[in-house]
Amino acid sequence: MPRKEAQRSCIACRKVKCKKELLRFVLAPDRVLVPDLLCKLPGRGAYVCSDNDCLRAALTKKQFSRAFKGDVQIESADSLIAQVIYIMEERIASYLSLANKAGKVVSGTDMVMQSLRKNFNNRVLLLAADISADIRQKIVLFLKINSVEHFTLFDKDRLGSLIGKSPRSVVALEGHGFVEAIKLEIERYRNFMGEVHNR
Repeated sequence: MPRKEAQRSCIACRKVKCKKELLRFVLAPDRVLVPDLLCKLPGRGAYVCSDNDCLRAALTKKQFSRAFKGDVQIESADSLIAQVIYIMEERIASYLSLANKAGKVVSGTDMVMQSLRKNFNNRVLLLAADISADIRQKIVLFLKINSVEHFTLFDKDRLGSLIGKSPRSVVALEGHGFVEAIKLEIERYRNFMGEVHNR
């Protein structure tokens, strides 16, 4: 029998979900609240939905103090949320860099389109947020016709730098392991940011 995934409840909205769908927080020895998105830090954890609003509600209602049975130190709600966003972005960036080192990344509009025409399987595309409207329209139409999943993420400079290139408008990842891992991280990130991903 497959092993049942561990579940936890969000301290803000009380919904019960699989642990991997929630954000874990722990207390440092000085009782500073620390995001533990990889669920590797020791100690008791408190869980919140991967949702900006749930985290803000948990902080406003002092749910972390209740969960940890005492005072919890945070600089501010905005600073903690910014910290979570930074960690999520770094996770996505690290997967992209790893995929590139493994030769599983194609970049640049022409190269990506050529690559897709040969094989659509196990692919996911990242489009820069500052891509030109004309290029976006051309690529998105092609992707929708061929049911290739895509996300808008980072800007051209950041996408290029993560794979050791000049600015890139489009980056494609291939390979089942890398695609599934980065999709999970992007879903989490976009849920937290309150965005709906593009299909």
